[in-house]
Amino acid sequence: QVQLVESGGGSVQAGGSLRLSCQASGYTYSTNCMGWFRQAPGKEREGVAFIHTDTGNTYHANSVKGRFTISQDYAKNTDLEMNSLKPEDTAMYYCAAASACYLGPDRWDYWGQGTQVTVSS
Repeated sequence: QVQLVESGGGSVQAGGSLRLSCQASGYTYSTNCMGWFRQAPGKEREGVAFIHTDTGNTYHANSVKGRFTISQDYAKNTDLEMNSLKPEDTAMYYCAAASACYLGPDRWDYWGQGTQVTVSS
C-alpha cells in the first residue's frame, strides 16, 4: 500500500501562485509514476501533470503548460508549482500514484484525499 497526503491548497487571486505538495509513504517502490489530477464541481477528474519516477520525464496538460510545473524528490514526494493561476484552475486537486503514467484516472492505484484550490477573479 502507498499513502499519499497533499498539502498547500488555498485561496488566491487570479495571477497568483500556489505550491502543492504530496508526501508519499509505504510501498512506493511499486509505483513508477506520480501525478496530479483535479476535479471541479460537475466536471470529470482530469490529469494535470505527471512525472515518471525513474526517468524524470514529465507530462503537463495543455491547459496548464507553461504555468504549472511538476517535480519530485528522491523519496517520490511530488510538488506542483502553480503560477499565473486562473479562475478556471479552481478545483479539488488530488495526488495519485500508479505503475505507469496513464492519461485517464481509472488506472491509477493510489489517491490522496485532495486539497482545494480556489482562484478568484
